Amino acid sequence: MPFRRYELGAAYDEMFRRLSEPREHYEELFKRISDLPAAELKRRKQIADQAFLHQGITFTVYGRDEGTERIIPHDLLPRIITNAEWRVIERGLEQRIRALNEFLRDIYNEGRILNEGIVPREMIYSCKHFRREMRGIPVPKNVYVTVVGTDLIRLPNGEFCVLEDNLRVPSGVSYMLTSRQVMKRVFPELFQTCDVRSIDHYAQALLATLSSQAPDGRGDPTVVLLSPGVYNSAYFEHSFLARQMGVQLVEGRDLVVHDAIVFMRTTGGLRRVDVIYRRIDDDFIDPLAFRGDTILGVPGLFNAYRAGNVTLANAIGTGVADDKALYAYVPAIIGFYLREKPILNNIETFLCSDSSQRQHVVANLEKLVVKAVGESGGYGMLIGPHSTEKEREEFRLRIEAEPRNYIAQPTISLSAAPCFIEGGGIEPRHIDLRPYVLHGEKTTIVPGGLTRVALRKGSLVVNLSQGVGSKDTWVLN
Repeated sequence: MPFRRYELGAAYDEMFRRLSEPREHYEELFKRISDLPAAELKRRKQIADQAFLHQGITFTVYGRDEGTERIIPHDLLPRIITNAEWRVIERGLEQRIRALNEFLRDIYNEGRILNEGIVPREMIYSCKHFRREMRGIPVPKNVYVTVVGTDLIRLPNGEFCVLEDNLRVPSGVSYMLTSRQVMKRVFPELFQTCDVRSIDHYAQALLATLSSQAPDGRGDPTVVLLSPGVYNSAYFEHSFLARQMGVQLVEGRDLVVHDAIVFMRTTGGLRRVDVIYRRIDDDFIDPLAFRGDTILGVPGLFNAYRAGNVTLANAIGTGVADDKALYAYVPAIIGFYLREKPILNNIETFLCSDSSQRQHVVANLEKLVVKAVGESGGYGMLIGPHSTEKEREEFRLRIEAEPRNYIAQPTISLSAAPCFIEGGGIEPRHIDLRPYVLHGEKTTIVPGGLTRVALRKGSLVVNLSQGVGSKDTWVLN
């Protein structure tokens, strides 16, 4: 019996209402898995692992002595979401991206939300991702954020809420797409029986969204994907997406700017570029405008952008809305621009820049999760209940030294889902969900996302760059 070691905890369990009593939308999966011998489950897991290995699906885990390039661990069992649940997620994400896009347009132009004191001016101007160079620059179609990866968690009461917004260069969508391809091979009958909504159109939806953002008058725009190169942790994803969209994968050295127009070097000569889907941070995109010591970017690119001759997706300066301190103000941002209440709620957040909130955080480090506001990938984080006294003291000193750089949140038990564990059994592990939002002339959200899995028992860290795994996400019709 594969589920004999399965235990229910305090977290919301995605599959079970009670032990051995699956939720309705998991009944077919429970039945199929229960009927399969352990040897057959292991065989299918090997098929899946070999498929990922042959495709070279890797991610860099920094700071590991045994090497950095790793195959992403993939769990055999899909995470299933009902159509009704997905509709709520979809409406909530669409609302959130509209508000954040309007917020970015506002702070780089009129600054109404700052003038009215809804968001503190100091919070914006002290953010390391705020780009003063973007003040007053017209952005094509007023779209600042084209691609968003929003991290959702499910609370113990079953409610989905937002943990983080990722608006700079969100990664992981290639794992969502390749995971689906593999699962269709591993569980073809189950996939058909469950009537799972397709995500196969993501690459073409991304291309259509990017093309729609081209400068005016560019009827058949040339789109490229700009990568830092093979040593970047997500290079597999860059090459995968470029191939799926049918566009050129370029590095900074492949592009040149003449008379404020961007060209791509080709064997047939220079070819004008209209839209750049960039996977390079602001600092490295143009050595003439930002960091002068970089060789990754394109000299003169910002000047071409400022002239309106090329579109960058996402726009420069979107990282200010990525700031984890600003996250606390998103409900107010939604209310200010849309006159609506959030469909997807935030987690309670303490700003260490506020003296009274900072005192609360420092006094309760053993209960809280502390995050550096400008970090991503699970770096610069303390999980209080799993920390040592030495680690807590270290973070206390960091917070006191740079209070603006830290926020804290209650330690929330992420929902758990069944996972196929080494040795052949099935046990619960904590998960989150990153759906991908495409925003342009319209907003498109493919029905699914990257479900990240904390494969270590009891762990709440679900960042790929911390060496965890993923699983396919099925949204049912």
